[in-house]
Amino acid sequence: MIDLTLTQEDRELIKNIRFLGEKFMRPLGIEYDAKGEPVPPDHPFFKMLAQIGYQERVAGMGREMDDLKDEKGKKERTSARRAVLIGEETSYWDRGVAVALPGPGLAGPPLMLIGTPEQKEKYLSIFRDRENPHWGAFAMTEPGAGSDVARIKTRCVKKGDRWILNGEKAFCSNADRADFVVVWATVDPKLGRAGHRAFIVEKGTPGFKVTKIEKKMGLSAYASCSLVLEDCEVPEENLLGGEKAYEGKEGFKTAMKSFNATRPTIAAMAIGIARAAYDYTKNFVKENYMLSRPIPRYHKIKEDMARVRRYIEVGKLLCWKAAWKADMGIVNIVEASQAKAFCPFVAQEAVSLCLDVLGDAGVQNDHYVEKLYRDVKALDIVEGTGQIQRVIIARRLFDFPSEE
Repeated sequence: MIDLTLTQEDRELIKNIRFLGEKFMRPLGIEYDAKGEPVPPDHPFFKMLAQIGYQERVAGMGREMDDLKDEKGKKERTSARRAVLIGEETSYWDRGVAVALPGPGLAGPPLMLIGTPEQKEKYLSIFRDRENPHWGAFAMTEPGAGSDVARIKTRCVKKGDRWILNGEKAFCSNADRADFVVVWATVDPKLGRAGHRAFIVEKGTPGFKVTKIEKKMGLSAYASCSLVLEDCEVPEENLLGGEKAYEGKEGFKTAMKSFNATRPTIAAMAIGIARAAYDYTKNFVKENYMLSRPIPRYHKIKEDMARVRRYIEVGKLLCWKAAWKADMGIVNIVEASQAKAFCPFVAQEAVSLCLDVLGDAGVQNDHYVEKLYRDVKALDIVEGTGQIQRVIIARRLFDFPSEE
């Protein structure tokens, strides 16, 4: 049975994030949104996070340091549930800054799922550093391959004891500062899913470079990077999981497993943004409407705010169920896609309703909801668009083959 009770450790975690969020994350998000550029990697806030062990804590979830024992002595993983909690709470304060925070990022789940013990130790141990911040990054999307990851064209060719990578990647978060990037490539595009391989490419590897930091409509606080790999040589031990991880169509299945692990967190981030819009608007209504005089549309305002609250609560339940199944080792393809399809969609609707309630004030950029309106859209696109999620759900409901 799903237990929605927060542990004492959960409550302490949320309390700490709220302190950091109010004091640092939201002000930084507003500042760098106005500048239209990412928070630099040498910002004192990131160094402070390293010193207090934040990045070690996040990487620790990947190493399953947070596992608990139930009454029967069976191990109960809590990493996915904890990731959902962190995703929602950090995005409540600022989603752009949340993505920019030091840690393994989206490289963590594939490392955790299929990385060899040696790879996990080598690449997750850097986050134990209590002096300097570190980042990991994940590169799947290409200029011609977004949600349809089976269409990736970045090539990998085995040459002796090394792999040679050639291709381009797009919208890779934090790649400009990452110590390593998990890069997906194919041995042959004609093989489709069976040809997929993932490699750990370290910073400074010859032939690997960041070519551009994209300008976005929102979420300016973190860097979305374009990458180029030109005859980039990677040692065979950096093939994520080793050769056995890619027998048959296992390479594509591995990619999908990592998405199913991270999609509930992305969905929870959308709910965090919806909560931020709700709280800001509720306080605005109390201060500007309720304390002055009744207004003709007050009944409509109450209806809209009640609807936003329903969206938030339903979305949180979807995220928690998907995360719970992931932690229990139960296939969560449908639940992960339901959360990812529903939460960003209703978060956009929620923020739009809050703008309606604010009226003319809502479109002024000195009101926080205007920023949230620009930030929330990206969450419907990353980690598989809402349309793709609905296709996945339909296939499972009606047992359609993937070719359909």
